Amino acid sequence: MSSTRIDGKMFRAMFLAGAKNLEAKKEWINELNVFPVPDGDTGTNMSLTIMSAVKEIGNITDEEPTLEVLSKAVSSGSLRGARGNSGVILSQLFRGFTKEIKYQEAIDAQILAAAANRAVETAYKAVMKPKEGTILTVAKGMADKAAEMAEQTDDLEEMIAAIIEEGDYVLSQTPEMLPVLKQAGVVDSGGQGLMQVMKGAYDALLGKEIDLSLEEDQEASGTQEAIQYGYCTEFIIMPEKPYDKAAELNLRVYLESIGDSVSVGSEAGTVKVHVHTNDPGLAIQKGLEYGSLTNMKIDNMREEHKEKPFAETDKKAAEEEKKAQPEKPAEPRKPVGFISVSIGSGMNEIFEGLGVDHVIAGGQTMNPSTEDVLNAIDQVNADTIFVFPNNKNIIMAANQAQSLTKDKQIVVIPSKTVPQGISAMISYVEDASVEENTEAMKEAMAAVKTGQVTYAVRDTSIDDKTIKEGDIMGIGDSGILAVGSDIAETTVAMIRELVDEDSELISIYYGNDVSEEDANLIAELLGKDYRDIDIEVNNGGQPIYYYLVSVE
Repeated sequence: MSSTRIDGKMFRAMFLAGAKNLEAKKEWINELNVFPVPDGDTGTNMSLTIMSAVKEIGNITDEEPTLEVLSKAVSSGSLRGARGNSGVILSQLFRGFTKEIKYQEAIDAQILAAAANRAVETAYKAVMKPKEGTILTVAKGMADKAAEMAEQTDDLEEMIAAIIEEGDYVLSQTPEMLPVLKQAGVVDSGGQGLMQVMKGAYDALLGKEIDLSLEEDQEASGTQEAIQYGYCTEFIIMPEKPYDKAAELNLRVYLESIGDSVSVGSEAGTVKVHVHTNDPGLAIQKGLEYGSLTNMKIDNMREEHKEKPFAETDKKAAEEEKKAQPEKPAEPRKPVGFISVSIGSGMNEIFEGLGVDHVIAGGQTMNPSTEDVLNAIDQVNADTIFVFPNNKNIIMAANQAQSLTKDKQIVVIPSKTVPQGISAMISYVEDASVEENTEAMKEAMAAVKTGQVTYAVRDTSIDDKTIKEGDIMGIGDSGILAVGSDIAETTVAMIRELVDEDSELISIYYGNDVSEEDANLIAELLGKDYRDIDIEVNNGGQPIYYYLVSVE
């Protein structure tokens, strides 16, 4: 049976089915990461992006919603929930597509072709330097096929089948366009994610029976909080010893290390705490270090959502979280503020010490969303706010937040690593203009070489190096610099590749899985060969990466 039009009800079913399919395949997509690091996150980022749109659709009560209502939900939800480069590009594809269909009663072949073309145009414009062999190329291949098919048939089943076939072919060719994909033996992960959305949507069009609720172990709401952390934990601390800004920072950093949606607010001599975590006992135990507790409340969000459709939101938790947010002080705006993404308790303290107003927990292991950046912007009471993404996969989300902010000047400093962000922050001069500081920060970042040490999660061959699962890798700004079986030896080998005759400072940030003593031994070893270079050791507290290193 052929289909010649897609109305609002069918579009909703197709979108939800596409999201469901992407959610189901996210771990497989994560494994397509070029570098065999333990934090491959393309599938997770794209899934969380589309689930943010699903959440908005879940708020629509009309049984037969119009395309206009659905378009607004899809565009707004995905833009604000976008995470990582692939997630941001996916949100821009949705944005362009929905702009074309939102005033239509239904989608036919011609409208579908026009919407696909507009989606691609919008996504390409959002990327500063579009690269072929990525999700963009796959989307463009499908849009070109849509235009071709629209001239041949009005049967949408036939048309979309051909579009998907073309998308699969273009995806298979991505390793020929990007040598790094070919060397790693994978196709582009973002393109693969897009294909899973398309295939899920097509199944819905064909009338296949699709369960539009997530399994119990995948947490029904689809939000980051439900996916990662199951207990909404709240309590009030009645301090029994001095509680100052340093104590509050210490408490906040600890809570961010065990969960998310953290709020810590002082009010009338008490401290109100809110966190989503998988171990409420740890949060309560930490709170007891500061005094007695009252108004303790723990909700199991997984149980609350067990039998709800996967598009429903955790309204109760959202309301409680809103109540837990401290009132903003009625103070005049200061001229300049700073927001930084950070990846560990030690790094957080460093940024706070440098004067950063708001630290967003996340980074390499969990890319913050556009919404996370917007919330941080809302928390900083300043006319101009410098934002340091500190990860190349977060810059686009920060730029998207910048474009959505109207009442403040947002300056995104495109820092690709935490050490770059630290160097940029150090270079800030209070009396200089925004333009002068922006230029100085970019110059400071350009002088920083960064290395990261972690372990391989699969066998591969990349950068002319054969890597086995479990090997230790030293990864530089543009590739893998060292591979070995010993953490310290690989770290030293990586640093030797970073140092040149102009190097003056080596900064070593040790993570959760190594000790200060281990880091000091590396510093001592390097000191014997680099007597004219300053070497400093800092507690980074980052997960997954044994060491982050900067050479300036």
